[in-house]
Amino acid sequence: MPVADLPLVSMLRNRMQWNQTRQKVLAENVANANTPGFRARDLKAPAFRPDGSLAAALPAGFGITQTNPLHLAGSGAGSPTEERQRTRFDVVPSGNAVSLEDEMLKASENQADYQLAASLYQKSLQMLRTAVGR
Repeated sequence: MPVADLPLVSMLRNRMQWNQTRQKVLAENVANANTPGFRARDLKAPAFRPDGSLAAALPAGFGITQTNPLHLAGSGAGSPTEERQRTRFDVVPSGNAVSLEDEMLKASENQADYQLAASLYQKSLQMLRTAVGR
């Protein structure tokens, strides 16, 4: 089996590709900050199956359940990475809804995520080389 087909390596490679694509989208948002009527876009985070492949969606019936009455009840409404609540300052006089502060925050989070994935990718390859005896 090629090294690229290992689940961990494949997941990390897919995550880095997603981060690269997201960075392009965020850069477009910043570049169009003064374009009238422009709406900021973002990418949905990829979901992975236990075998390491990308999951299109969660299986039917899969959701958040409260297993103990002392636990907080989950709403299942989404994750914190989904679109943030807009503040009253988001729409600027040009008529667009791009908040430069939000976009720069997303870009810095995206950069940190990419660096983490790249570091894990490099370390996993080093570990495989060590296991092979190189």
